[in-house]
Amino acid sequence: MGAFSRNFCKPRSDRRGSTRFPAAYAAAVWAFLFSVVSFYWAAGGTIGLNTLAAGLRELARTHNPGLAALAWVTGGLKVLAGVLALSLARPWGRVVPRWLLLAGAWGAGVLLAIYGAANLVEFGLMEGGVIALPAFVGATALRWYLLLWEPWFLIGGILFLAAARSFSRRPRPG
Repeated sequence: MGAFSRNFCKPRSDRRGSTRFPAAYAAAVWAFLFSVVSFYWAAGGTIGLNTLAAGLRELARTHNPGLAALAWVTGGLKVLAGVLALSLARPWGRVVPRWLLLAGAWGAGVLLAIYGAANLVEFGLMEGGVIALPAFVGATALRWYLLLWEPWFLIGGILFLAAARSFSRRPRPG
């Protein structure tokens, strides 16, 4: 077993005797931080738009209502993901069936990790000139996707997978 699995996925007790799950808390922080970006852009914020594909930047700058609605929805989904992650670590999460929490955490982790990894490969191939760079993306955004956005998705996936693994090893209550 690697150091990551031994240290990050393993529950640890604090002074009060409760159990902490660092991976679940890290996944929650990841999701909540990510939701702030979505809500900021949904509300019309412009900082960081230059990191997005050229086509998306243009839609955001013209205040496209469809894009704004999509940003609000994705922000809400990210908040739900954060609540899911917290429910793996907090006692109030026990009101949700264990199988549902595990399915949500494993599902989120797999989807985020595959999305991030697949896009890293695709954008890497674009950067290397192996496949054509779509005009919709643009060269500037390509580097941001490679250095920021796709690794961010991959990290989120890894965090949710670690949280799911940690939670699945937790003894069942009762």
